[in-house]
Amino acid sequence: MKQIIRKAYWNYEKEERWLNRLAAQGPALTDYSWCRCVLEDTPPGEYVYRIELLDHPAAHPESRRYIEFVESTGAECVATYLRWAYFRRKAADGPFELYSDNASRIAHLRRVRAFWLGFLILELSASALNLIAGLTPPISSANLACAGVLFVLFMLFLSLCLGVTQRIRALKRAQ
Repeated sequence: MKQIIRKAYWNYEKEERWLNRLAAQGPALTDYSWCRCVLEDTPPGEYVYRIELLDHPAAHPESRRYIEFVESTGAECVATYLRWAYFRRKAADGPFELYSDNASRIAHLRRVRAFWLGFLILELSASALNLIAGLTPPISSANLACAGVLFVLFMLFLSLCLGVTQRIRALKRAQ
């Protein structure tokens, strides 16, 4: 049976854990688009999921080659969204990791941090512009409210960037 769950995650690792908890119970991801997960019933624990931020959009030749490489290891790319790729592999095939060492984990986390940093800069800029527009006579409460909402989003992206930076530092110390 197919089911659709609408759920937003800002942290890909939490989303990955959620997908793996679901798969352990049976429902397995078969497609993804923004905040929309399509799941199908499978035997409990059949799949293990990994999510990766690619260097380029999924249709880019370099990304296609990488996806094909991962699939050559027995995994399947069940969905891509923007630069995110959703991979799964049968649990019976053994452990499923995309990174063999700390250097590759750090490289991936740097891509994730750069991804969120782009949004962080966008939100701060948009917030500042709305604040300036809102304080310029005649004062606009709509612009001030928009500036506040955008600043909250800026803080969200800042916390994401700082969390990823902490993970990178921890991995560097472990090398």
